[in-house]
Amino acid sequence: MKSPKIVAFGASYSVNSINREWARYVASQISKDSFEVLDLNDYDLPVYTVEKEKGGIPKAVGSFISKLNSADLLIISFAEYNGSYTAGFKNLFDWASVHTLKMFAGKKMILLSTAPGPRGGETVLNAAIDRFPRHGGEIIGTMILPRNKENFDPKIGIKNNQIRDDFKSFLKQVLSNLD
Repeated sequence: MKSPKIVAFGASYSVNSINREWARYVASQISKDSFEVLDLNDYDLPVYTVEKEKGGIPKAVGSFISKLNSADLLIISFAEYNGSYTAGFKNLFDWASVHTLKMFAGKKMILLSTAPGPRGGETVLNAAIDRFPRHGGEIIGTMILPRNKENFDPKIGIKNNQIRDDFKSFLKQVLSNLD
C-alpha cells in the first residue's frame, strides 16, 4: 500500500499545543515520511462576522483549504475549551465553511482529542464526530488520549500500557480503512 499524503493539526492556536503533538505522533505512526503538521498560528484571521465576510474572505482561509485539499488523509486532534472547540479553531472553521462548505469532501479523517483531564476532550471530539461528516469528511477512526501529561510524551510516545495496546488496535483498524 502506498503511504497516504497526511495533513495533521491540533485544533488549537496554543504555541505548545498538546493536541498538535498528539496529531503529529499519530501521523508518524501511519507514515514515517509523508505527512505535514500544520500550525494554526499560520492562519491568523479576524473574528468572523457577516459584515467582515462582505469585505472578502481572507487569503489565509484559501491557504488552509488548499492544505486540506492536498491531503489523502486528515488527522485532527481537538483541544477542548469549556466543552467545545477552541475559539480560534471555531473561527477558522467558520471562515473555511464560508469559503468551501464541504471542505472535507472526499477526505478520510482521523479525529482525536487529548487533554490533561480524565475525559481527554471527549465532549469536543463527539461534537466533531457529529459535525464533520456534514462537511464531507469520512471518519475512519477516533481516539481519545486522557490525562495527556501522565500518558504521553512526544519523544517516546504512549507511556500507559493499556492505552498503548488500545492504540495498536486503533492503528490496525485505521490502516485497514485506508486500503
